[in-house]
Amino acid sequence: MIQLENICVEFPQGKSAGARAVDDVSLHIRHGEVYGIVGTSGAGKSTLLRTINLLQRPVSGQVRVNGVRVSGLSGPALRAERQKIGMIFQHFNLMQTYTVAQNVAFSLRAAGKSASVVHQRVPEILALVGLADKADAYPSQLSGGQKQRVGIARAIANHPQVLLCDEPTSALDLETSAAILDLLKEINQKLGITIVLISHEMSVIKAICDRVAVMTGGRVVEEGDVFDIFATPQHAFTRQLVSHTLNLELPARLKEELRGTLLKILFIGESAEQPVLSDVATRYGVSVNILHGKIEYIGHRALGILVALLTHPSDNRVVAEAVQHIQQRTAQVEVLHG
Repeated sequence: MIQLENICVEFPQGKSAGARAVDDVSLHIRHGEVYGIVGTSGAGKSTLLRTINLLQRPVSGQVRVNGVRVSGLSGPALRAERQKIGMIFQHFNLMQTYTVAQNVAFSLRAAGKSASVVHQRVPEILALVGLADKADAYPSQLSGGQKQRVGIARAIANHPQVLLCDEPTSALDLETSAAILDLLKEINQKLGITIVLISHEMSVIKAICDRVAVMTGGRVVEEGDVFDIFATPQHAFTRQLVSHTLNLELPARLKEELRGTLLKILFIGESAEQPVLSDVATRYGVSVNILHGKIEYIGHRALGILVALLTHPSDNRVVAEAVQHIQQRTAQVEVLHG
């Protein structure tokens, strides 16, 4: 559906060589999926996103959308392809003197739609985004979440094949963010629109995306299924992002004071719902103290992480056997201490 091949973007810096914001990035995004690009500020993710509709033209590399080499287009041909790609932004970008209905109608008229099509399409799209009762309201009368819904309505009014989402929830509170992500997922499923979403929050990626690319310093350092990225991150930067999201770090002072073997245990799928630790306590006579833990559901798959302390009153060899037993029945065990 979307193919980015060896994309490089540079911004000029006076007489010196340009600063490279995107450095040799290649991505293949499948039709109908929700694809995330995550990274901290300055990673290059917004710049990369804008190469898809050529709001940012790369200095090298190719952009293909649905078989069309967009990076080779200009003028009317480029404008025609851009009509197939909707985009929503962090700060909504609504016209303040237009009503909700007029904001949506504007995008239809700009695409050359007739008055009859505009008259029919505007109520349809407002109903889809949950704003049927706000057609005559002005942006100043709307909440942040409602403004973003108008932005989404405007972006999908012309039946695009692709929807680009540039930090769509970063200006919203947690509850409103969740509602907007639910709406985007509904649009993806109902309309079959391919969504490319960028965020600096792994929690957003976890909530909506099928696959994700992790960016830092203008490069993609890791890419894969969202569940796999959370379960077994390979790159140090990805591990840092996942760790911050799952928030399972213990205070350093507590680690130093603990006596015993401290484990960080990863459970995947069915093992996340099995009584592995109670079994090991019964079988080996060890004490198991759970200090931290949670089970996350990513898509329909369970991912459990526990931090547990194992002790035995007299024999450390028994603890070692218990650890081996846990390793055989879970996805991953990391010895943090002891």
